[in-house]
Amino acid sequence: MNALSNEVPTSIKRLEGKVAIITGGASGFGESTARLYARHGAKVIIADVQDDLGQSLCRDLNLPDQISYIHCDVTSDIDIRNVVDYAISRHHVQQRYAGIPGNLDFAIAESDNDNFKRVFEVNVYGSFLGAKHAARVMIPARKGVILFTSSIASVVSGESPHSYAVSKHAVVGMMKNLCVELGQYGIRVNCISPCAVATPLLTASMGVDREVVEGIICASANLKGVVPTAEDVAEAALFLGGDESKFVSGLNLLVDGGYSTTNQSYSREIKSAFGSSAPVISYIKLLFLVQ
Repeated sequence: MNALSNEVPTSIKRLEGKVAIITGGASGFGESTARLYARHGAKVIIADVQDDLGQSLCRDLNLPDQISYIHCDVTSDIDIRNVVDYAISRHHVQQRYAGIPGNLDFAIAESDNDNFKRVFEVNVYGSFLGAKHAARVMIPARKGVILFTSSIASVVSGESPHSYAVSKHAVVGMMKNLCVELGQYGIRVNCISPCAVATPLLTASMGVDREVVEGIICASANLKGVVPTAEDVAEAALFLGGDESKFVSGLNLLVDGGYSTTNQSYSREIKSAFGSSAPVISYIKLLFLVQ
């Protein structure tokens, strides 16, 4: 992607003068957000452990005065402190995407203990460290945005491994607590919870090609005719990181096409049992509603 293609006119750049620290910014949701934030004028600091990908992204964007990369393990207090200190004179937005899905352990009796601890360490403790050091510099300035990434797993149960689901619930809980604590300093704290998106992380975890993952996602989606992408999550981050959302705090924004609002298993089973007999299906649905 050429940094000059799809250029946003200066007059409508929504993040001009702001800086974003994006942990996990070298790939997936973080990469898409880094690209979009840079297009909208933000100074972007990519913090990740994927050095080759992070440096490659900086070269691709070719904006040396606007985007930079720093090696950062989100579970290291020293690494997080160094990243925040690097941006201390220009801070405004702190964005967190770093996270891991862990092993696909769906049965509690067979779950791997070390995997659970590692998922919690990266997804929750890493979020805690990022917020702690961001708040350290935002509180004196009395402004800033902390934006976490959770997951649809924070509101939909039974479709994710226990370690992942627990960690994402914890991130939302942290966001809400921080919203209350930091609001008095003019700091907004929000969260984005995407549905499944065919990012490199997900496709690698599933061990299949991107097209296969997207096919599964679209077949199970509530909103048809749209393939969810990392760019959709980046657009949500652009809104929550910019001044357009200046009075939005404590929000867990679901980017899921309405998936979490419904369970259509009952309707599918009725259709399977009665075929295309619409009057019968409607009558049975009505009985279900009034019981």
